[in-house]
Amino acid sequence: MFELSSDHRQIRDLARDFARNEVLPGAAERDRTHAFPAEIFAQLAEMGFMGMFVPEAYGGAGLDVLSYVVALEEICYADAGVGVIMSVQNSLAGWPILEFGTEAQKHTYLTPLATGQKVGCYALTEPNAGSDAGAQRTRATPTATGWRLDGTKMWITNGPQADICVTYASLDPDQRHRAVCAFIVDTSSPGFSVGKVEEKMGITCSSTSELIFEGLEVPTENLLHAERDGFRVAMATLDGGRIGIAAQALGIAQRCLDLSVAQAKSRRTFGRPIADHQAIQFKLADMKTRIEAARLLTYRAAALKGSGGRGSAECSMAKLFASETANFCAYEAVQIFGGYGFSREYEVERLYRDARITTLYEGTSEVQRIVVAKGLLS
Repeated sequence: MFELSSDHRQIRDLARDFARNEVLPGAAERDRTHAFPAEIFAQLAEMGFMGMFVPEAYGGAGLDVLSYVVALEEICYADAGVGVIMSVQNSLAGWPILEFGTEAQKHTYLTPLATGQKVGCYALTEPNAGSDAGAQRTRATPTATGWRLDGTKMWITNGPQADICVTYASLDPDQRHRAVCAFIVDTSSPGFSVGKVEEKMGITCSSTSELIFEGLEVPTENLLHAERDGFRVAMATLDGGRIGIAAQALGIAQRCLDLSVAQAKSRRTFGRPIADHQAIQFKLADMKTRIEAARLLTYRAAALKGSGGRGSAECSMAKLFASETANFCAYEAVQIFGGYGFSREYEVERLYRDARITTLYEGTSEVQRIVVAKGLLS
């Protein structure tokens, strides 16, 4: 049986207290207004939650990946939109600079990300390069001082707010993944602009947009890792990102279960609480079992990633199972609430919408199955 250490429990309890007292009360309003939670972002940064596994030398909390996962799960229990902002800041923007960056890059870019002074994003997806991430069309043209980027990215979380963008471009799109480079982009640079901001089904306080590069100059020192090795950076980063989405899904699923248990105890049909009906008991039992299994997969992947292992299959299994568990639990929660579950007055309606994205970003469920199968067959 997997048991959290006392240190991990303290992190979890700190995150739980903040999530339920500070994040949860405004979740419905943020969902309605789509407002970026700037104040909560600053508070999370002050708590050290924007650079949880970043060493203290670079402004981080110096904790492990499992600490990040247990904290993120609690934040997502209250508001998955806030949680995904935290997830991108830690795993998609911060981690590749920590893992592949130079000392100068870490001090210049990682430190302000870890301390929350700046917002980060990760720009990989393009109109024709989603699951097929090697099909990058954004072009990197060498110049005397570095590279010029031209192209469009899409579905970029934190895009409208980002100050620092870890992005990918190709020296020769015909060579696919063999020509991809990773760059650190300062979004104040000429040639950078935010395009369409998406109107989404869920996680609406987390902004998602196009990013447009038009003759954007990137200096030589902002190449992240080796030239033509950007695809490796992208895939390694996604492993950690998938653990974050698994934690997000766990938070959503657990909230669905807790609300469903309370509703089953209080709602009455045929003169008795619906919790007395075996049909409802079976739903709750299935939700609980899947959540516990998903949590173990997620914690195992986090522990493996934290120990320095790649663990691509383990990360994909955690993300696959947790995200599909979140959707299962959200569906059953709406069933248990009945007509009330279809009303925006009730939280399970928002959870149902928020859960849906977890099977799509950081690689669809189908992509996760491909990763797991490749591990078996290689």
